[in-house]
Amino acid sequence: MRISVILTTYNQPRWLKYVLTGYGAQSCRDFEVVVADDGSSTETWGVVDQLRGELAVPVVHVWQRDEGFRKTVILNRAIHAAGGDYLVFTDGDCIPRRDLAEVHASLAEEGRFLSGGYLKLSPAVSRQVTSEAVRSGEVFNASWLRGRGWKRGRRFFRLSRSRGLARFLDSVTPTRPTWNGHNASTWKEAIVEANGFDLDMGYGGLDRALGERLENLGVRGKQIRYRAPCLHLAHRKPYRDPGVLARNRSIRERIRDQGETRARRGLAELGPDPHLRISVTGREPWTSAEESET
Repeated sequence: MRISVILTTYNQPRWLKYVLTGYGAQSCRDFEVVVADDGSSTETWGVVDQLRGELAVPVVHVWQRDEGFRKTVILNRAIHAAGGDYLVFTDGDCIPRRDLAEVHASLAEEGRFLSGGYLKLSPAVSRQVTSEAVRSGEVFNASWLRGRGWKRGRRFFRLSRSRGLARFLDSVTPTRPTWNGHNASTWKEAIVEANGFDLDMGYGGLDRALGERLENLGVRGKQIRYRAPCLHLAHRKPYRDPGVLARNRSIRERIRDQGETRARRGLAELGPDPHLRISVTGREPWTSAEESET
């Protein structure tokens, strides 16, 4: 199984640095990282180029010009560019625990998608994160977080290192597994069958919509929120728009009511983009044909 970790980013170079450092410190190395960049400035390019030399895994940087919030577009571009047959989706502000890629790989099943979890950090705690704390895994220690002002909450047990306890908690949680953009995975062929992300959707529910179409296809969710956690770094969301949220809710209602399995405008409807830039470093021969767009 070939794994591509697809993470989205937009002008958060410091957070992206910590996230890439986390993927460079994973317990397994049999995966690639695809950075889906929705038009970040050159500072983000500098972070990716700097860390490429330090990471032990291939890195693919897919960049499109900044024309407003176009997350669904860049995610679909990244899916096309990904060389793996199994895709893990996350964000450039979510630090992975060092076994996250290994857990997703070991729990992958045909006809299933995995629903991972997260623990949200406050702005004050987020600012105290360092590359060394990420690289060593110390950032996932409750004592390290408490020493920087973190308040223990109901998600405390997501920091547990006990695989047995995590498996038990995943089995008894009343929360149903959903497709979450910060931490979810499934087979690429299932994403393609669902026609990827809906190009008509903006911020708010675009990930859940994909999960609902996967479920309509018969791809069932599997809860791994305690077995595969990440740390969510704090940031503002200036792209939140009430009108877009209302439109997204309408699309999701239609998906549920009509049992839709494919996005009406998604992967298959992507046209050529003369400004698209794809940079590939360290990839093995199982590359995608999309590299021809480089």
